[in-house]
Amino acid sequence: MQRNRSILKYTNMKSGMAMILAIAFMVVVAGIIASMQSMTAISTKRTEHIFFTEQAQLLAKSATEFAILAISGHDRTGESCVQRINSTFPTVATPIFTIVTNIRYIGLNPIVAGSTCDNNSYIDIIATPQSEGSVLIDVTVSSIDANLNIGETITYHRRTLQKP
Repeated sequence: MQRNRSILKYTNMKSGMAMILAIAFMVVVAGIIASMQSMTAISTKRTEHIFFTEQAQLLAKSATEFAILAISGHDRTGESCVQRINSTFPTVATPIFTIVTNIRYIGLNPIVAGSTCDNNSYIDIIATPQSEGSVLIDVTVSSIDANLNIGETITYHRRTLQKP
């Protein structure tokens, strides 16, 4: 009879230990899963940020090319010139980026008194015969926080010197 009691004690003790090991295993697995979810969320946020930054860079290049096209379609020495271009991307749906393009002309002052260009649009201090007709194009692409939903503003600035 004594022998049966010791076997029963050992059996009961073994099942209690298994329960403790099972709980410990579940806690470890839950910790690993929580860590993986945290890393996935961080990785997703970084990927979104990289994607939108790349998109802002491409929009800045595109805005520069559009500015050159707009400049070539206007007579800078006549009555009109392009000084600023404001746009959004995308233009059809809810915009997520605003694009502001400022254009300054180097060494080419307006000839006509009624010109739409103001004196701030011209840089004549550094004008040389070689720079005559060049333009300094500043493009700033900024995200609209409410429409982007990544929790931070993305701003990209591009300055180029062009000879259209």
